[in-house]
Amino acid sequence: MLKRYKTILEYAQIEHLIEKSRFIGYIKPVENEEDAIKFIEDIKSIHKSATHNVPVYMIGENNEIQRYSDDGEPAGTAGVPILDMLKKEDIKNVAIVVTRYFGGIKLGTGGLVRAYTNTAKLVMEEGKLIEKVLYDLIKIRIDYTMLGKVQNEVLNAGYIIKDTVFDEAVNLYVYSPVHKSEEMINMLRNLTSAKGEVKIEDTLYLNELKGKILKDW
Repeated sequence: MLKRYKTILEYAQIEHLIEKSRFIGYIKPVENEEDAIKFIEDIKSIHKSATHNVPVYMIGENNEIQRYSDDGEPAGTAGVPILDMLKKEDIKNVAIVVTRYFGGIKLGTGGLVRAYTNTAKLVMEEGKLIEKVLYDLIKIRIDYTMLGKVQNEVLNAGYIIKDTVFDEAVNLYVYSPVHKSEEMINMLRNLTSAKGEVKIEDTLYLNELKGKILKDW
């Protein structure tokens, strides 16, 4: 699994006019090609009378799946520049559709490239560009007398406490970036003189926006 990768947080759409042509951008995070195809078909069904519905998607840890279409625009002026933008920025697991209603003014090759690329950039901003960062969820089970000391050390070291559950002992659930988990586990074992129980419960991606984790718990 990748330790981190860029993608989009949520579905979004935008609309603007360029030389009287109406451009509507749609974007959605997708996990597989089936999701991407369904999303594209849904947009096409909404805009059956549009002049063009330009679809692009890129999926996979190594961008194994890359698909695009110019949908009737001159070759290389619509889907290609959008896909090139995704590849340049290395944005994964995302599907985009740019719909165009022709307004009567031809944009030319360069104008089309700019129009489709700018529409894709705008809708990408609306969908919020994030990083998926791989974390371990670590369970720390300790005696009540150790709570304050362990809690302070964990927070001061920059780890994230997801939850605290109290029973016969204290159970701290802490998020650690995978590359720091071994360091954290060793720190906790030293801190508790190996009296606490420390184990990795899960490994999962958390969403990071502008360097800050978005809480979903």
